[in-house]
Order: sequence, then C-alpha cells, then structure tokens
Amino acid sequence: MELFRILVAVALIAIVGSLGSALFHLMTDKGQSKKMVRALTLRVALSVGLFVVIMGAWALGLIQPAGLR
Repeated sequence: MELFRILVAVALIAIVGSLGSALFHLMTDKGQSKKMVRALTLRVALSVGLFVVIMGAWALGLIQPAGLR
C-alpha cells in the first residue's frame, strides 16, 4: 500500500514537471520547436497512465474508496 502511494506521488510530480517544462519551452522557444508539444504529450500520457493504474488497483481491490469522513 505504501509503495502505491509513492508511485502515485512520483507520477503526480512527473506530471507537474512536464507541465512546467512545456511552459518553459513556450516562453523560450517562441514556437520554433516541437519541445512544448512533446512535453504536453508526455503529460497527457502520464495522466492517462496514472488513471489506468488507479482504476486497475481499484478493480483488483488493492485500494478502496474512503468517501467523506
């Protein structure tokens, strides 16, 4: 369970890092390269991958929804 939390935290940090990278390339390249598009594509792929992992863990019973406490 703890390993799963670490995996999710690392994935979220990677998603935010990729978004920051896209912003950096937007400001510095002035639309002259494809680096921003690659960074945003990576962000979307990481987000979809994280969603699939979370749904898979839920389907396998590894995690349970807690609801409001």
